[in-house]
Amino acid sequence: MNMIDKRSWGIAVAVAAAACVIVPNVLSAYWVYLAITAVVSSVIMQSYGVIVGRAGVMSLCQMSFAAIGAWVVLRLNLADAPGGFIVWLVIGGLAAVPVGVAIGLPALRIRGVNLAVVTFGFAVAADIVLNANQFPGTTELKTLQRPSLFATNGGYFVLVVIVFMVLGIGLAIFNRTRLGMSWLEIRYSERAAAAHGISVARSKLAAFALSAFIAGIGGGLMAGQLGLVVSSNFAMGQSLALFAVAILIGPHNPEGAFMGGIFGAVMATILEKLRLPQDLGGILFGLTAIFALRSGVSQTDFTRARKREAAARKMLESLPDKPKEQAVAPAGVPLVPKPAPASDKPGLSVRGLTVKYGEVVALDNIDLVVPSGGVVGLIGPNGAGKSTFIAAVSGFLHGYEGTVELEGRSLDKLTPSVRASSGLRRTFQTTVIAPELTQYEYLAIGANRKLSKEEADELLDFFDCPPGDVPVSIVDVGTRRLLDVAAAIAAKPKVALLDEPAAGQSAAESLKLGRRLAEVPSRFGVSILLVEHDMELVRAACAQVTVLDFGHVIASGSTEEVLDNPAVMAAYLGTADVPLG
Repeated sequence: MNMIDKRSWGIAVAVAAAACVIVPNVLSAYWVYLAITAVVSSVIMQSYGVIVGRAGVMSLCQMSFAAIGAWVVLRLNLADAPGGFIVWLVIGGLAAVPVGVAIGLPALRIRGVNLAVVTFGFAVAADIVLNANQFPGTTELKTLQRPSLFATNGGYFVLVVIVFMVLGIGLAIFNRTRLGMSWLEIRYSERAAAAHGISVARSKLAAFALSAFIAGIGGGLMAGQLGLVVSSNFAMGQSLALFAVAILIGPHNPEGAFMGGIFGAVMATILEKLRLPQDLGGILFGLTAIFALRSGVSQTDFTRARKREAAARKMLESLPDKPKEQAVAPAGVPLVPKPAPASDKPGLSVRGLTVKYGEVVALDNIDLVVPSGGVVGLIGPNGAGKSTFIAAVSGFLHGYEGTVELEGRSLDKLTPSVRASSGLRRTFQTTVIAPELTQYEYLAIGANRKLSKEEADELLDFFDCPPGDVPVSIVDVGTRRLLDVAAAIAAKPKVALLDEPAAGQSAAESLKLGRRLAEVPSRFGVSILLVEHDMELVRAACAQVTVLDFGHVIASGSTEEVLDNPAVMAAYLGTADVPLG
């Protein structure tokens, strides 16, 4: 947790403590009741923060989970179950979890608007069931008994604030775990998450489960506030309204959850009491929407990002300038050291790889071996099949023919995330990194293990990236690609497949990257398959090269011999009538 987060949480705790003193003792009973409503709504907004804000999943049924929590709490109250309200609250949250997981199962196959329709369908079904069946205690007129310490509205306000803060702090801690940070990766790119060894299915189900638990807690708190609840308290329209607020404000940040709770619960009453027109609420909502459209993120994300970036820029300005490496070597000294020879032991073995799209053969019987401790290049003109090769080997393309083995172990039936966890990592031509993350956090996700600060600093320095506390949002595109490579190496896989890592780099930077990649096997113990167009980078990094053209291998062998091959020059320059032998 950086200094800004610590300071923010310190302020939040102080404000919560002050509210627990001021609200019950200063405000009238009416305003205390409204304050309870706002905080209970804020708790429910935290569930949107998990599923919508962090995981980026369009869920429109959070109030249905809240209804489950309320139903269970009232049922336990009616049965005079042991444990009391606090225990019942937790049980109500847990009761919503299996339902959340069941609703999350479609998210493994569908996403976006289609998933929104599925979750909304569940909300409609829940609405019908709730309208047909009364909540426990309604017929018997047995209201919920609050704990004696929090029996008054003033005391109950203190309880709901405590619950909100406990959930907020718990989420802040959880969000810094690998699973918590994986949600941000899934939000921006499920493919990138899978390439880092993250099980997208497990992460999505965990997000649904946790969000359902929090919503269930919120529903139980609502039952404690009202004593008895009815179906209209959890109408599907409320799920839609709170979803819109979540998109605009960002309830995955505690201040966003609180603002969303106030807006959704008491804004109309506040405007009425202040004798302001109700249309002002719509205007404020519209202004927030404009901010969200302008920045592409929620309002609280936008504000937090500006603070992080300002602090990072100030830190970068205080750092001494790094000496620039020579782009030209002194006379008699080779600019690029010859890549070290690899061992005879195969790291990655691809045999007979064939990919067909109907009648089109994208790859035809491709053989390629990356030896342990080696850097091998895979080159070819656009459309040669390089990206198809990487996709098939890393598991993102199904239905290929042939075999893929990693140190003798077959990977053919494994998913991309399992292949990544087994020691085969890849990068993509287009990087999609959550801008909210710092470079340290992104390396931690990529490493799939506990990464010490010393290890992270070594990697960042090796690839000439900024200090680790710098957020990704202010890192240029070329540096993001290097950060992607650093994340792949951080996992210490057996083989890393690097897809055009020099894109966006100058000639001097590309040559420098070539030197670095040539050192990776000896320094980090990672073999590399490098897909590139930059021939100077390939010469700098690779001891061996395989060339593809129209899905066929036209040359394979030592780098110098291959790059001087007339068939290779023909493929790149378009020269006609050059034999392929």
